[in-house]
Amino acid sequence: MSETRAFKKALRLEFFTIGYNMVEAAASIFAGYAAGSIALIGFGLDSVVESLSGMVLVWRLKKHGAVSENEEERIEQNASRFVGFTFLILGLYVLTQSMDKILNKEKPEASVFGIVIAVLSLTIMPILAKAKIKIGKELNLKSLIADARETLVCAWLSAALLLGLAANALFGFWLADPITGLIVTGFLFKEGVELAFEKAEDEENENGEN
Repeated sequence: MSETRAFKKALRLEFFTIGYNMVEAAASIFAGYAAGSIALIGFGLDSVVESLSGMVLVWRLKKHGAVSENEEERIEQNASRFVGFTFLILGLYVLTQSMDKILNKEKPEASVFGIVIAVLSLTIMPILAKAKIKIGKELNLKSLIADARETLVCAWLSAALLLGLAANALFGFWLADPITGLIVTGFLFKEGVELAFEKAEDEENENGEN
């Protein structure tokens, strides 16, 4: 595959990722509010942030070769920090809501729609990640490979969501829902810290070496 075709395929993969995440976010948040499920709401909020992250990568792919590599990296780092702080804010929201539901014993309703969303995500995300890794290696694009890893993490998050929703629907174990919300919180905080702070440290270290 030529480099031009490979870049176009990479862009198509990212556009699909953004579109799917936006639909997934809307469906998850709607289903979450309907069932009183913080796990579903948190999953939907994560999808919103993943869409933002995908938009950053689309920008980088489109700007490849149009501006200097240093300029690309500088703008991408600034955008990544913004996404990182968004992760942290949403993580704080999901954390407080999960703890509130545990302390007040707010039992969510079973959500068949939410289970369908989790199954779809668990099916689609690994396939999408594999395609991104293949193109990323072909083009030697570390940012695309890193994005593929994020997509894989979303698949694992979908698995956690599915287990939580299924435990509530099948066995009435309502605590599984806020516990899953706490798992989502851990992911949001981890990714937020890495994007907002660790990349900034890496940039300072690089500048110091230069």
